[in-house]
Amino acid sequence: MSGEIADIVHLQKRFSSEEGVKLLKSSDLIGLGVAADRFCQELHPEPYRTYIIDRNINYTNVCVSGCKFCAFYKDSDSTDGYLISQDEIFKKIDETVQLGGRQILMQGGLHPDLKIGFYLDLLRSIKMRFPVHIHSFSPPEIVYFSELNDLPIREILTLLKDAGLDTIPGGGAEILTDRCRDQLSPNKCSAKQWLQVMREAHGLGIRSTATMMFGHIETLEERITHLESIRELQDDTGGFTAFIPWTFQPKNTPMANSIGERVWHGIGGFDYLRTLAVSRLYLDNIPNIQASWVTQGPKIAQLALKFGANDLGSTMIEENVVKAAGVSYSMEKEEVASLIESMGFEPVQRDCYYARLAG
Repeated sequence: MSGEIADIVHLQKRFSSEEGVKLLKSSDLIGLGVAADRFCQELHPEPYRTYIIDRNINYTNVCVSGCKFCAFYKDSDSTDGYLISQDEIFKKIDETVQLGGRQILMQGGLHPDLKIGFYLDLLRSIKMRFPVHIHSFSPPEIVYFSELNDLPIREILTLLKDAGLDTIPGGGAEILTDRCRDQLSPNKCSAKQWLQVMREAHGLGIRSTATMMFGHIETLEERITHLESIRELQDDTGGFTAFIPWTFQPKNTPMANSIGERVWHGIGGFDYLRTLAVSRLYLDNIPNIQASWVTQGPKIAQLALKFGANDLGSTMIEENVVKAAGVSYSMEKEEVASLIESMGFEPVQRDCYYARLAG
C-alpha cells in the first residue's frame, strides 16, 4: 500500500469528501483493494460470501423518459414497444421458483398509460399465487406513478406496500447530481426526488438497495457527491441493505456515438475495481457491497470479492436492459458458487435482506 493511500486510509474514522476524491484519483489499485478488503473482512468475518437466485422481469419497455444512456426503452408509439401480460409474468415467476428462486425484481419504463390500479392488481395477483419476495419499482417509477396519478409519493408507496411490494431496487440513481441528470435524463426524477422516495420508503418500513451507474459524463467529485448523498440518508434511516455500483455500457445507446465531441467507449476493470473499493471504504454505514458481473463479467466480479464486495448478486435468470446495450453475460448457480469457492469462501444463497438461506 502506497504511503498516500496509507495516510488517508484509517478505518476507524469516516472519510471526508476531499479524501474520497483523493482515493478515486489514486493509481494504487492494490493498496485500495487491500484496504477495502480489510474493511470488508471486519464487517463480514464469516467464512462465506453470498448470492441470490432471482429474475429481472422488465414488464414493459415503453418509456417517456428518453434517457441518453439507455438502449432498452421505446417510445409509446414504437412498434417495438411491449407490455407483458399477467399470464406471461406468472409463467416467468413459476420458472424462477422451480429453479430455486425466492425473489423477483420487476422494473419497467415510465409507461404513460398504466395507472396505479394496474400495479396494485399485479402485485396482489402475484402474492396470491407465489411465495416470492417482490423487489420492484425503482424511484423514477415511483415518482412517475405519483405524477401520473396525482397522488403523494408516500401514498403511492403505502398502496404498493399494502398490495404486496416488499422492497425497492436502487435503480435510476445514475449519478445523484443535477448537472449529470439534466444532461443524461432530463425527463426523469431529480436527485432530490430519488432520495425523497428512498426516505419515504424507509420510513414506511420498505427497505431498499442503492446503486450508482458511473463512467459517463460525471466527474470524480460527482461520484463522491453521490456516495455522500447515500451515506447521509443511511445515517438518517438505516434503510439501505446494500450498495451496487456498475459501469455505463454505451453500445446501442444515444450516447454511443458522442455527446458534443466526445466518443464513449465505456470504462474497464481498473476504474470499476477502484471505484468499488472506494465505495466500500466510504460507505461505512451500509453493510453490503454487491459486485456487478452483469456489466463486468464473471472474472472481474470474482476479483471484486477482494476489493470490498461481499456479494455476487443475482444469478439473473433473465436480464434485458444491459443486454440491450450489447453486453450479455450469463451464469448458472453452479458457476456463481464456483467463483466464490475459488476465492476461498463458502458460497451461500441469501434472501433480499442478506440473510442466509438454508439448503
